[in-house]
Amino acid sequence: MKIHIVQHDILTLKPEENLEWIENELESQASKEALLTVFPACTVCGAPLFAAAGYTDVQKRAQAVLQELVARSEHRAFLVGMPLQIQDKGLCNAIVFVQNCAIRGVVTKKYLAPDEQRCFVRGEGVQVIEFHDQRIAIGFYEDLKELSKGYVEQPDMVICCGCNVFDYQKPYRTRYRMSKIVETLGASLVYVNRTGGEGPYLYAGGSLAMNAAGGVLMQLPYFEDACQTVDMQLIDAVVDDHKPEAVELVYKALVCGLRDYFRKNGLQRAVLGLSGGIDSALVATLAVDALGAENVHGLLMPSQYSTDHSVRDAEDLAHNLGMEYDIVPIRPVFDAFREAMKPVFGNRAEDVTEENMQARVRGTLVMSYANKFGALVLNTTNRSEAAMGYGTLYGDSCGALAVIGDLYKTEVYQLSEWINRDGVRIPENSITKAPSAELRPGQKDSDSLPDYSVLDAILNLYLDESLSEDEIVDEGYDREVVHSTILKVKRNEWKRLQFAPQLKVSPVSFGLDRRWPIS
Repeated sequence: MKIHIVQHDILTLKPEENLEWIENELESQASKEALLTVFPACTVCGAPLFAAAGYTDVQKRAQAVLQELVARSEHRAFLVGMPLQIQDKGLCNAIVFVQNCAIRGVVTKKYLAPDEQRCFVRGEGVQVIEFHDQRIAIGFYEDLKELSKGYVEQPDMVICCGCNVFDYQKPYRTRYRMSKIVETLGASLVYVNRTGGEGPYLYAGGSLAMNAAGGVLMQLPYFEDACQTVDMQLIDAVVDDHKPEAVELVYKALVCGLRDYFRKNGLQRAVLGLSGGIDSALVATLAVDALGAENVHGLLMPSQYSTDHSVRDAEDLAHNLGMEYDIVPIRPVFDAFREAMKPVFGNRAEDVTEENMQARVRGTLVMSYANKFGALVLNTTNRSEAAMGYGTLYGDSCGALAVIGDLYKTEVYQLSEWINRDGVRIPENSITKAPSAELRPGQKDSDSLPDYSVLDAILNLYLDESLSEDEIVDEGYDREVVHSTILKVKRNEWKRLQFAPQLKVSPVSFGLDRRWPIS
């Protein structure tokens, strides 16, 4: 049986625009020559829908698109995903099996994510449908865990329609799950996943087909729209089973997320502060790769505490990337702020107040540029800093999108070195010098934080592995450091709640996956 597999970016809440590319794909010669065309889950309306799913106009528009597709399906068969009202049940996340101008079957999602539970009712899960003498088990990715334990209705083929949010472990977990299903059932398998970015959520694609022996018959690329027809009766695997490095997937994910965040919101220009440090250098590089150098602008905002090499490193980066920049010293504004507050502060010694004041001056300047030139500010905070609250609210925390907010500092270094693998784009000095906010003479991040290699290891065990303080200490870490780290993570939840949206690339992201009481 030949199956045409389509992975595509899906526009959320724009069913009429999605109808256009769906119909174009169904009219392609490759689709016509296949017995069945398979689209990702949530094909018609996109995801996540959140509260929009409950609005009747959204449901009616989706239903109208389905009726249009059914009317044009003569001598055709395909699977398409959408929100669907099921009689005597309610609104379900559904996969609709359309064949020859009729709906042959409806598969409703059983295992709903917490956000889905607010708008969808629980469905029936995997369904088996007879098609061309084949018993085909059709289901959502989340429902297929039942198949990995065996299935009472032995299928000849499994089709998984996914709309899977990316994290850097997901492609490997997905491959493992698909392999286990094939091994358990002795059935061939098709997995199709969407691509593109939707706010903080990223979708990787990576659709594949496997024969009953577990051989990979087809593998579509990650983070690209693609389609391919595969003969599921092939005995021998026909593709090189290459698994990309996690760092490469993270790079592609962040570039895709940046590009789609701007494109889908009708925006073009970005601006960010360039400090000469590794975080802003990485964000600028990703932005140039996603939007083009002509659409990315840097502001260098040195203070009296900035070193000469910081300005030079920032300028070297801008030259390497081909992006324009301006230098706006902050000392005059900082001095004016201090003078304005002098009657209030009196003779009190300068402290973190004045450090935060500098950060807020920079935040005001970069936001002012954004307002004047119709740009969006890119935030450069990393996950380690966000975890520890190491940043100034309304200062370096400002921005419309936190590009690397889901990367630990050590991962920032890894990705930067990967980007430089074929030649220097990010200046070596930005990578090798000691990190510093440069808000007071000789300041280093290590004055306030443990070494990042230690800090990130503790954060990983606490945030990603959910280990307790005692369990982390048992792993060999100093109790005082562990206790202090965990305490700061808990105490800074309030600050993270006011943080910019971040592109999700880790399994446990702040705000999206991990929330903590603030009182």
